[in-house]
Amino acid sequence: MVWLLLLVAGAIHALSFSPDPLPGWTLPYVQVMSLAVPAYIVFGTKRIRRAAMSVFVFSTSSFCVGVYWLYISMNHFGGMAAPLAALAVFLFALYLSLYAGLAGACTAWLGRDLNIMRVPQALGRPLLWACAWTLGEWLRGFVFTGFPWNNIGYAHTNSLLSAWAPVAGVYGVAFLAALASGLVASIVYYVKHNRPGIMAAMASALLGMFIVSFALTRITWFDNHGPAMTVRLVQGNIAQQMKFDPAQLMSSLQAQFALATRPAADIQRAPSVIIFPETILPTFQDRMAPEFWQSVVELAQQMDATLFMGTPVHTVIDGKDRYTNSVVAIDSDTSVSALMQGQELPVYDKRHLVPFGEFVPLGFRWFVDIMSIPLGDFDRGGQGQQSFAADNQLFAPNICYEDVFGEELLPSLHTQADGTPGASVLFNVSNLAWFGNTWALRQHLQIARMRSMETARPMIRATNTGSTAAIDAKGRVLAQLPSATANVLDVQIQGTQGLTLYARLGNWLIVILSLLGLGLGLVLKWRAARALNR
Repeated sequence: MVWLLLLVAGAIHALSFSPDPLPGWTLPYVQVMSLAVPAYIVFGTKRIRRAAMSVFVFSTSSFCVGVYWLYISMNHFGGMAAPLAALAVFLFALYLSLYAGLAGACTAWLGRDLNIMRVPQALGRPLLWACAWTLGEWLRGFVFTGFPWNNIGYAHTNSLLSAWAPVAGVYGVAFLAALASGLVASIVYYVKHNRPGIMAAMASALLGMFIVSFALTRITWFDNHGPAMTVRLVQGNIAQQMKFDPAQLMSSLQAQFALATRPAADIQRAPSVIIFPETILPTFQDRMAPEFWQSVVELAQQMDATLFMGTPVHTVIDGKDRYTNSVVAIDSDTSVSALMQGQELPVYDKRHLVPFGEFVPLGFRWFVDIMSIPLGDFDRGGQGQQSFAADNQLFAPNICYEDVFGEELLPSLHTQADGTPGASVLFNVSNLAWFGNTWALRQHLQIARMRSMETARPMIRATNTGSTAAIDAKGRVLAQLPSATANVLDVQIQGTQGLTLYARLGNWLIVILSLLGLGLGLVLKWRAARALNR
């Protein structure tokens, strides 16, 4: 019965990372209450294996439901047999859940010698749970290149806990979300054991956490930079089967260029920047005729705008071929020769590549070979790449799921070595058509909102199928296109400057605090063991 409860709680937990099917306002409550189920079991046992397995089962259920859309890319578009694709998702969920299981084991091991009938040590269990869970999330975010998707902090973009994002980032929000779940579990535990005094202490701690969070919402972390400007976001809605079909290449490009040239929503505020999705051009730029690039330059001139275009770029540097997934900036003065060569123009090369999509991990070529997806090994972009300057704003690009790695966006916010100011606007170009019209699109939007909160920068997103949206520097969605539709979105964007505490310190603040919390738990455990041996 307990294992069934954990499976159900895990599946419900997976619903908390994006609105629909649940209303957006319910997500933080669903996340905290469902995570309280494994926390309660961990707090109620001194058996480390049971604690680890309880959290592991919960987490496996959550990931199987939460990232089910990976099945679509492998089966529908990759041609992998349905049983193999389902097995791949299940095995991936098992791997991701190892970190949660480790957090459960660590909490049980460090907490089983606490005197839980005394208030200070009773509070130690939810604190240990929060520290261990946060470090598990952090490890999941970078081991084997990382997969921090569905970090529990993303369930709280609409809750008071999001006020901590500018302070300690999504991992800081995750710490407080885990702490809240631990406190809820403790309240239930002490109600059951008829300890009203300790229960009241737990409830007070929970209330105090939200009071402090409310106070943090009164802080403004940014200043406006320059006047607001109009940006046009293009959502082409090109079917994935069509996107990489050479026979359909020009028709799909023409359809998206036609969207880009639609009359402005407000003729007094014509867009000065037009952003196309990731790989709007799905082949290397030097495989297109110079006449094509000349037409693109003329499009920029016609619209009196700078175009940001996603395209694979092939360059030859010191006699060596280099292949990158990139975004290039094109205006009426851009040289066609520079575009053909992929040099001497504003370009951003993707740094954080997708395993199996943009590079093949060592030993997994066999896995790629059983899918019929056009995959390849790209080169990583360098550090310290320049932002794109347009209309007195500096735009820092990121591609696909690079915005899942919040700490990797931070360098672009700082003043550069040559004195250039940091980025005033972040923008993401993506193509999530690989996953159909699924939760993946809405989950990605929640992630982008958290990046805005962490950095105090607007984040604008141009995607192939969704979610194309504009987000302000406080993480609020200003405007959004419906998914799976072809359209453009003209939005007023206000650039910002100023560094949040998270932008200055990154993840190290919450990681060090979590390590110190576990270290204190280890000291208390050692002292308890010494007292028993006397």
